[in-house]
Order: sequence, then C-alpha cells, then structure tokens
Amino acid sequence: MQYIHCLNNISKFGTDLLTDAYELTEDASQASGILVRSAAMHDMQFSETLWAIARAGAGVNNIPLDRCAEEGIVVFNTPGANANAVKELVVCALMLGSRDIVGGIDWCRQNAEDENIAKTVEKAKKAFAGREVMGKKLGVIGLGAIGAQVANTAIDLGMDVYGYDPYVSVGAAWNIASAVHYVKNLDDLLAACDYLTIHVPAMEGTIGMIDAHACEVMKDGVVFLNFSRDTLVNNEAMAAALKSGKVHAYLTDFPTPEVMHMDGAIVLPHLGASTAEAEDNCAMMAVRELMDYLENGTIKNSVNYPACDMGPVREGTSRVAVMHANVPNMISQITNAFGDEGINISDMTNKARGEHAYTLLDLDQPVTEAALTKLASIDGVRRVRQVK
Repeated sequence: MQYIHCLNNISKFGTDLLTDAYELTEDASQASGILVRSAAMHDMQFSETLWAIARAGAGVNNIPLDRCAEEGIVVFNTPGANANAVKELVVCALMLGSRDIVGGIDWCRQNAEDENIAKTVEKAKKAFAGREVMGKKLGVIGLGAIGAQVANTAIDLGMDVYGYDPYVSVGAAWNIASAVHYVKNLDDLLAACDYLTIHVPAMEGTIGMIDAHACEVMKDGVVFLNFSRDTLVNNEAMAAALKSGKVHAYLTDFPTPEVMHMDGAIVLPHLGASTAEAEDNCAMMAVRELMDYLENGTIKNSVNYPACDMGPVREGTSRVAVMHANVPNMISQITNAFGDEGINISDMTNKARGEHAYTLLDLDQPVTEAALTKLASIDGVRRVRQVK
C-alpha cells in the first residue's frame, strides 16, 4: 500500500483517481507522495518514505527544490493544466486596460443615490471612454502553454500579434497560430506593440527583466499585463513609467505593497488559476504524475529531475530507479553493482538535468538486497528505489 498525504485541500477529481493501491493519510511521515497547492514546505523535514511531491499548479516557490533533489525526492508541477483559466483572465485584463471599466464601475457606485443617474450618466460616461483592441498590436513575451493560448485568442479578437520566446519548444510552436509574428529581439517587440503581456517563469535571467531599459523602449501609452509572476517586473521602473505616462496602465494579478501604491495599476488578487475547472485539472494531472512515478518510475513535468519514460514495467521483469549526481563513471558503477550479483540488465535509460541525474533499469530477474545495498553505497548516489 502506498500512502498519499495532501498538504492542502485537493480536488476530489484528482484524489478519486487513486487506485486501491493507494490510501490517503493524515500523517506526512508515512507518505510515499505528497500533493500540495500553496502550503509552504521549506521548513518541512521529509521522511525516508517520501519519494515524490506533486504541486497542483505551475509555481513551485513554496517547495525547496534543491533540497528535494539532494534527498532524491522528485518534484512535479502541472504546466498547462490551468492555462485556459489564466488565458481567460488575461483577455479580461486586456479589456480592463483598454476601456476604463473600473473607473466607470466606481462612478456608478459613488452615484448610487442619484435619482437621475440614468440621465447624469450620459454626460459622465465620456470621462471613461476607451479604445478597442481590434487592429492593435499585442506583444506576447513567452510562448509556452499560457502564452500560446493568449496569442491565439488575441488573433481571434482581430489583434496583430507578435511573440517573443528564444526557448520556445517544437511542441509549443505547433500550438501557436501561424498568424503570430515571431520576433527574435525583445526590444523590437517592446517598441512596436500597443499591449504587452508576459508569460515566462521566474528564474535567473527573467526576474526583473521588465526594468527601466525595457520601459524606456516601450511604445508611449502601452498597456502592460503581468499574470505570470510579480518578480518579473521591476516595481520602481514600472512606477516611474506609469507616472510619466510611458505606460498607460499596468494590470497585474499580484498584489504587493509597492504595486498597490502605483497610480495607473489595476491589481487583481491572484485570480489566474482560481476556477473550479483549473483546480480540477491541476489535481488530476498531479495525481496521474505521482502514480506513474511511483508505479513505473516515469518522470514527466518534474522541476528538479530530468524527464524519463520507459513505459509500464513489463511482465517478468523488475525495475530499479537510481537518483544520483550527474558525474563521470556513474553508469559503469551502477551496472557493475548488478553484474557483481549476476543480474542481467534487459533495458536501461539515463537522463541528466544540470547537477542531477536519473537512471532507470529493467532487470531479467528480481533485484537482490545485496545489489540495492551496493547501489546505495556508491559515492554520488542519492537514493535507490525498487519500483517493482
């Protein structure tokens, strides 16, 4: 029996996928896998029984990724599961940034007691006039699961769409409408577009990428949307750009003290993935990733270990997973541990990601305790697991 612990409330659409081989537990110390949404895990101590953590969502700032990698714990996320929810909110933000809808709503509330409001509004509404998005240029920074959907929807809205992503994958590229213009230089995109929306992960090289220089090269009166991560935008630079009028409006899903005091900022309370459908999709994807890893050793959508897939364990074979450092001579030491025990390896794959590597082996016979002990004793091996 494999035990699964939920740190947050996880949609039953996900947990109901768990087979009879699994049981939910309130005791994290006995869990083989943990399902989490937003709970902070940096101060948690992980037991030797824990093999994987699955985040029902994309962001993993609440999980100590490096420590998990060192302890041989695979961390999964669910990219794309909430993409439609975020895309719809970005489209809403496009309208909020184009038309002074917020100002108009506030005016109506402030004049709620006016008995002649139906007539008064005809004179007042000119103060909230906006512009249409059709025919305007939208720049999409980052063409992953969310960025691609935003770009495609903007095409349907009649916008002229430009995309920038030096790391766009072949798979993602196939999902992008042919009408989207691909731009190789970020400055060119910033200078050309009436609207800009950013959809990249927060990492070295992207944190603070919308800085004073980026704001300076933007088109005058641009509307900037940030529904990805708050740290991508330098608050001081954005505040200055709003004050000068360089940026007409800044729409963000991330309330911070700095943003809340910016004139021209429209701030939402992190609603991007806050739909029932997104929570269900993320939970189902997280549970499937967890079960596939525990049952077959398959790694898909991990944020700290490389992707690896040998399919289901074949009948008549056993499978062993080895988490180890990405260093020379490791493979020969791993295979020798089986050879010394007279165990034949029928199939094997090795994948690496930075400092971390993963080796999955299928054996023609059951693995012995002696072989597992030898594997665990190899310098640089972090963890060994008998999958089946």
